[in-house]
Amino acid sequence: MRDYDAIVIGAGQAGVPLAKKMAAAGLKTLLVEKRAVGGTCINDGCTPTKAMIASARMAYLAKRSDDLGIEIPSYKVNFEAIIQRKDKIISLFRGGSEKGIEKTENLNLLYGEAKFVDDHTVYINEHDGNFGNYTAKKIFINTGSSPVIPEIEGINDVDYLTSTSIMELTEIPEHLLIIGGGYIGLEFGQMFKRFGAQVTLLEKSPLLMPKEDDDVCVAMSEIFKEDGIEVVTAAKVKRLSKSSTGNIIADVEIENKSRQYTCSHILLASGRAPQTKKLGLENTSIECDERGYIKVNEYLETKAKNVYALGDVKGGPSFTHIAYNDYVIVTNNLLAKGEKLDTLDRMVPYCMFTDPQLGRIGITEREAKEQGIDYMVAKIPMKNVARAIETAETRGLMKAVVDRKSKQILGAAIIGEEGGEIMTVLQMAMMGKITYDQIRFAIIAHPLYAESLNNLFMSIHD
Repeated sequence: MRDYDAIVIGAGQAGVPLAKKMAAAGLKTLLVEKRAVGGTCINDGCTPTKAMIASARMAYLAKRSDDLGIEIPSYKVNFEAIIQRKDKIISLFRGGSEKGIEKTENLNLLYGEAKFVDDHTVYINEHDGNFGNYTAKKIFINTGSSPVIPEIEGINDVDYLTSTSIMELTEIPEHLLIIGGGYIGLEFGQMFKRFGAQVTLLEKSPLLMPKEDDDVCVAMSEIFKEDGIEVVTAAKVKRLSKSSTGNIIADVEIENKSRQYTCSHILLASGRAPQTKKLGLENTSIECDERGYIKVNEYLETKAKNVYALGDVKGGPSFTHIAYNDYVIVTNNLLAKGEKLDTLDRMVPYCMFTDPQLGRIGITEREAKEQGIDYMVAKIPMKNVARAIETAETRGLMKAVVDRKSKQILGAAIIGEEGGEIMTVLQMAMMGKITYDQIRFAIIAHPLYAESLNNLFMSIHD
């Protein structure tokens, strides 16, 4: 009973559909999950954070309703109701995934921790006390990642929060100090500010979102400062300690000057690391890089024959949609007849759900310059977008990088209301090889946000 055709380790956004597809193809399949079906995305990532961000936006709209001539004398943030709504949505999504697994023939689900004994044998310590070795001809690793705990003096002496534990809070922090100015830190920072917390954001780089172009970073910083969030860049946290009143004290070095912050809560948002340490990979021929990510080729194959890694655990862009595309590649190559798929040159769209959103696709202007591309930049501020003016959502910008000769769109960054949706229009154009001048003169329904893509590309003087 412990011999399978396929074992999938991790019931995340790649693992669940992969296990179901393998089972549907007639393979006797085992799905192993150590925590909860759905992985980070459903349980403490995309789903819960976006549910809470929706509540935070409602508070924001109520606060600034006067801008549109609607007077709301007062409003109250019911944090308990917000958490209950978030938990209900998690339960709905997770439950639907669990039911799908239960209905799939040839598929068994075990809750427990898996550790490799050799390339095709896995020891599973089940939560109900059972344990033993399981073998399979094909094994798929989808164990994801977890928050990084940075090495800061005194960090173990304070009650810090991670992106997982912060959603278990039962009350709004009085003062939330966030270490890390990436996507996780920005989303939580703005959310809790809108719930009523004082928020301080510390980023060690000279600008927030250091992987983005400088003008994009500056635009987002201005938005956060306008929202009343203290943004501190070039900041290195040297030491954490607890005050006599139970608060947390952070000693910070900012451009060679010392400064001390006192806060009620501290969030560590300085990145994530692959969950590979407890997998027993040293017992296999699977190789990892210096950061612990599993090495794979363009077909997501590891060094062990018929062992694959999908999602965050293999490195690269850590997005749910990339994990799902990994599943598409693997199942196509193993089960479908036809052209083999790979990860080479695939597009990586993403959206940061601040308000306004940041939608991103393709390369940045900085990358175009580094690659020696003869490029042009199209850019307009959202305050010049008709739809943005009409809806009082004028913060942000539209920016695109295009190839001067071919007129192909190489990349785009949209900071604006529905920025992710606008970005996706440009992604589709890139997929279809539609040139920027075709969009410039395209008929787009008025007055959509997307209509201003006409204006965006009219800003290019070629």
